[in-house]
Amino acid sequence: MSSDLPIVSVIIPSRPSPAPPAALHAVARLDYPRHRLEILVARGSQPAAQRNAALRTARGELVYFLDDDAQPRPDNLRRALAHFERPAVQIVGGPNLCPPGAPPLEQLFAVVLGSWLAFGPSRARYTPVGRARPTSEKELILCNLAARRAALLERGGFDESLYPNEENALMDDLQNAGAELIYDPEFVALRRPRPSLASFCRMLFTYGRGRAEQFRLHPTRGSALNFVPPLFVLYLVVLPLLSAPTVLARLAAHANPWAIWLMVNAPLALYLAALLGQAAVSARAHGPARAAAALPLVVASHLFYGLGCWRGLFTRLRRRGPPSAGVAVERMEVPEPRSDASAMPGGPP
Repeated sequence: MSSDLPIVSVIIPSRPSPAPPAALHAVARLDYPRHRLEILVARGSQPAAQRNAALRTARGELVYFLDDDAQPRPDNLRRALAHFERPAVQIVGGPNLCPPGAPPLEQLFAVVLGSWLAFGPSRARYTPVGRARPTSEKELILCNLAARRAALLERGGFDESLYPNEENALMDDLQNAGAELIYDPEFVALRRPRPSLASFCRMLFTYGRGRAEQFRLHPTRGSALNFVPPLFVLYLVVLPLLSAPTVLARLAAHANPWAIWLMVNAPLALYLAALLGQAAVSARAHGPARAAAALPLVVASHLFYGLGCWRGLFTRLRRRGPPSAGVAVERMEVPEPRSDASAMPGGPP
């Protein structure tokens, strides 16, 4: 019976504005009793603080975090409930996918976000990967995430000194405390990537900065892979110096010239080979033209993420303090579902 289902609080952070978020009508299409849904729109300018304020206000046993432009699949909450039947499971998440009708540039960004070379295991946030399974924060993203509210509050909620990566730090903390996190490739939301090249590169830079700041505040071994891009950037900066004739001559006086060539050029040769391999993989899934067009953006993902990491290693950190003010939490009615072109099909995308 529907009265036996837990109340789910859908939390949508949004900027201060009288306009309802686009995600509101997507919530109306969720296959879940309307009287067991609570919609909380948290308006402000700091997403971690907005989500914390909504968490403290929510009545639901479960919370479902959506970005204000996310379009969840109608069966998402039913899928999440099946996972939450196991008491150890505290978080359930899945990918957010580029809508099929998005502009070509955004679809190109989606190819990059879903590629192994650009995002490693985190590509699962942007493309369905494998089967439903226990996972870590590497594969989960906050714009499409369900959780037990009590578990989040017990760990103190999101660290408001972090943005982005506040959810990554919290999920690491939960997992270290024994919680199980689930990645379900069919727990899907549609969400458009950044609309321009400049905003896409800014996003990459911000992700890198956020990861470095998270590591400084909450160091974990799982973040080691994220420091490959900043090391690659450092290598590119040093490469012209190492390749200077005077430097090569001095090195050759003390070592085998072949060994010197390998030391200087082998990382770049391996990187180029990896790019060609990624292009071949992407071509099978997206076609040769789109795969070739995505390659410069894969390189950009490493450069801007790496630069962001270097920036994040030297920013001034703000330690966790009292909850931020200036957040308005609005409880909204579930609107009547509407049938339009923006509606997401109920079947797998």
